Amino acid sequence: MADDSTTIELSRSELRAVVGCAAACARPALAVFERERPDDRRPRAAIDAAQVFAAGAERTRAMRDSSWSAHRAAQETREAGQAAASDAARAAGHAAGAAFLHPLAQATQVRHILAAAAHAARALELAAGDDPTVGADHIAWSRILARPVVADVLRRYPVAPRGGGRVAELICQLDASLQLDASLR
Repeated sequence: MADDSTTIELSRSELRAVVGCAAACARPALAVFERERPDDRRPRAAIDAAQVFAAGAERTRAMRDSSWSAHRAAQETREAGQAAASDAARAAGHAAGAAFLHPLAQATQVRHILAAAAHAARALELAAGDDPTVGADHIAWSRILARPVVADVLRRYPVAPRGGGRVAELICQLDASLQLDASLR
């Protein structure tokens, strides 16, 4: 495990794998957002931009902008009392934002890797009446999607920081299971 003062090795192909996983983990929550805001394409555009990068395109300002746009959609839905839709949009924003992960060995960077999966899990569990088993199922599915490349990348970072509510709890659960996967290899 790395300490907080160093940089880590992170290849472009590993970064693409992280982003591809983030996009795949966020995509199921799009339906939650689009039920509330069927004409708002910002979260879908962010996930699509992430998938284009994962498939080989370069990082662009438009990609970063799509991430910020999805986060604005999340803020708007949160202010409208649509918590599940807000988390779904946040998942999309984090999927596109994962392409801008820093190779700094800081625990806060783990959030950039796993936030799309955790926000999607939270959106899905809120949409199911705040059922934590739905979130746990999405985290288990995300764990399968993340192996082995994302687990290997996470091994280079400190563990996810504790605290910060349900989404942080989901990030810690996914991180712990993937860190364990990486240590068993």
